[in-house]
Amino acid sequence: MLYHQYEMQRLALAPMRFFATNALEVLELPSNPLRSTPFGRITTAWLDSFEHTTRRFGKPRFGHTEVRIDGEDVPIQEETVVGGPWCELKRFRRMTDRPDDPRVLIVAPMSGHHATLLRGTVKAFLPDHDVYITDWRDAREVPVIEDDFDFDDYIDHVIEYIQLLGPNTHVIAVCQPAVPVLAAVSLMNADRDPATPRSMTLIGGPIDTREAPTQVNQFAKRHGIEWFRRNTIHPVPFGNPGFMRQVYPGFLQLAGFMAMNLDRHMEAHWQMFQHLVTGDGESLAAKRRFYEEYRSVMDLSAAFYLQTVSVVFHDHLLPRGLLVSRGRLVEPAAIERTAMLTIEGERDDISGIGQTRAAHYLTSNLPADMRAHREQKGVGHYGLFNGRRFLQEIAPAIKAFIQANR
Repeated sequence: MLYHQYEMQRLALAPMRFFATNALEVLELPSNPLRSTPFGRITTAWLDSFEHTTRRFGKPRFGHTEVRIDGEDVPIQEETVVGGPWCELKRFRRMTDRPDDPRVLIVAPMSGHHATLLRGTVKAFLPDHDVYITDWRDAREVPVIEDDFDFDDYIDHVIEYIQLLGPNTHVIAVCQPAVPVLAAVSLMNADRDPATPRSMTLIGGPIDTREAPTQVNQFAKRHGIEWFRRNTIHPVPFGNPGFMRQVYPGFLQLAGFMAMNLDRHMEAHWQMFQHLVTGDGESLAAKRRFYEEYRSVMDLSAAFYLQTVSVVFHDHLLPRGLLVSRGRLVEPAAIERTAMLTIEGERDDISGIGQTRAAHYLTSNLPADMRAHREQKGVGHYGLFNGRRFLQEIAPAIKAFIQANR
C-alpha cells in the first residue's frame, strides 16, 4: 500500500503545484510592482522551491550531441544497438572515422538511478573511445506480462553485450555492477570465450562488503531478507505500464540515500532558497542540475533487488566462492586473460575502502602485470565517476590502463 499512498500524495499535491506555477508566472511579470520587493522575492523563492521539490522528475537525457576531437567539433548520434524489455544497449556514435580507438562498454548500475547519472563518465571517454552503455529500464515501465528480471539475468545481459561487441572490448563497471561484471568475466574466461574482454575496470563496487562496512552494508546486514520483502517490495500502482509488477520503488532508494546525509541535503536546499532570493542564478543552476539528476529515480525488479541483497550483502557468495549462476559455479580464479583495474574513493560512504580491492584476492591466477589498484584521495562515491577529480585524475588513469592492455 505504501506505493499507492505515495502516488495519492503526489496527486493530492497537484492542485497546489498548479497554483504555485501560475502564481510564479504572475509574480515574474515585468509589470508586476511586487517583483523586485523583498516580499516579492521571498514569495517567489518559496513558490519556486515548493514547485521544484514536489515535482516528479522523469528520465533525463544523456544530451551528448557533439564532442571535440583534434580541435574540431564532431557530431554524436545516440543509437540503440540492442533493445529489450529490461535494458537497451546504447552507442554514442561519433560521426568521424577513428577505427583504432578502443571500444568501451560502460555497465551502469541498476540501483535506483538512471544510466544518465553516468553522463559525465560517458563524456570523458567520448573523444578517444568508442563508447557503449547499458541503459536499464524503469521496472515501473515494464508490463507485468514480460518475464521478471533477476541477478542471473543481469549477468546474462553483460555476457550477451560483450559477445556482441566482440574481442578487444574494455568493460567499466560503476558501483553495483562490479559483482555481476566480475561474475560474467569469470564465466567468459572459464569458457575461453573468444569475446572475453581485454580489460575490466571496477569502480567503487561491493565485491566484498565484509571489508570496512558502511552504513548501507550495516543496514542490510541488520535486516533479514523477509524484512526487506515485507517492507520494501510493493506493486506498481494503476496508471503505469508495469501495473501490479512487484518492485522496489525508486523513491524508497532515494529516501535512503537522502537520509544518509540529511544535514548536507537540507543545507543545500536552504542555499538554493537563498540563491532564489538574491537572484544568484549561476549558483542555483549548478545545484539544481545535481538534484534534478539525483532525484530522477527508477523502480527495480523485486527479484533482482532481493537477490542482490542476499547475494552481495547477506551471504557474500562471490568472495566466499559460493556464487552460482545458471547452475555454474562462478570462479574468479579462472580470470587469466582480462586485465583488471580497481578504483576506490577515500571518502566513499557507500562502498568502503577494501570492498572493491577484494577482487584482487579472488583473481589469484591473473598475472601481476595485468592488474592495478587505485585509491583516490579526498573523493566520495559520486566523485569516482563524475566531477573535476574524475575528469582530471581518474579517467586518465583508466584510459592509460586500457591503452596498456589493448
